Amino acid sequence: MKKLTTLISAAVISTSFNVGAMAQDTIAMVVSTLNNPFFVSMKEGAEKKADDLGYKLIVLDSQNDPSKELANVEDLLVRGVKAILINPTDSDAVSNAVRMANKAEVPVFTLDRAANNGDVISHIASDNVAGGELAGKYISEKMGKNAKVVQLEGIAGTSAARERGEGFMKAVKSEGLVLLASQPADFDRTKGLNVMENLLSSQPETQAVFAQNDEMALGAFRAVQASGKKILIVGFDGTDDGIAAVKRGLLGATIAQQPALIGEIGVQSAVALLSGKTVAKSIPVPLMMVVK
Repeated sequence: MKKLTTLISAAVISTSFNVGAMAQDTIAMVVSTLNNPFFVSMKEGAEKKADDLGYKLIVLDSQNDPSKELANVEDLLVRGVKAILINPTDSDAVSNAVRMANKAEVPVFTLDRAANNGDVISHIASDNVAGGELAGKYISEKMGKNAKVVQLEGIAGTSAARERGEGFMKAVKSEGLVLLASQPADFDRTKGLNVMENLLSSQPETQAVFAQNDEMALGAFRAVQASGKKILIVGFDGTDDGIAAVKRGLLGATIAQQPALIGEIGVQSAVALLSGKTVAKSIPVPLMMVVK
């Protein structure tokens, strides 16, 4: 955290915002889903920062539905918000919402997941590729080269799933891991359980699992526990539930993002822009590996 200033432009961290003159301004946050602890933490971080800076923050839930996401943005534009922070349901599908905001000349910032098209002021996220690679290297360190692994993928079309998978596959190649299967479970705990049950049946020699978020990792753990097997599971996000599971020895590790900080920086960046400051096009947020 002490090095955070090196990751954010001076304009973003400046405390000289003209809060008094803009106290009535409203910014908005459109979240892919609030049925996930990671995004709840992101929302809470954004709300706290908006309150600290004297701004009103509207938060809308897209419920993992691109059409609802588009309707949410349309609603916010009608309300006259000054800036929109959006955590996309899908990096391609969100493009229509971004373009709608562009047409209305309302600045857009993306959080955690990128938009593949449209004009975005700044993308604020962890280095998902580095995180996926870190997970693979940890598995190699614990299980040895040639370890047999499976991957649980997030929602297809999201930059987070694509980038985490890209990083993990780099490690699979560099570390000599044997990838038995890679299947989507949509960042969902229940789907993680169901997919892992099927994988344990079809790939009984599995030694380790990389789940692209903690929710899927926790679902996978339930499947592994029921099977009686001993399998290393690595998650991603560093949610409260994920970290607690690591500390209890249920998961081997989680690659911890800082979702509250992503939300905070999103609001900070929007306020900086509205104050006439320049904001970096990409703002990386540090990752940490959490082990027992």
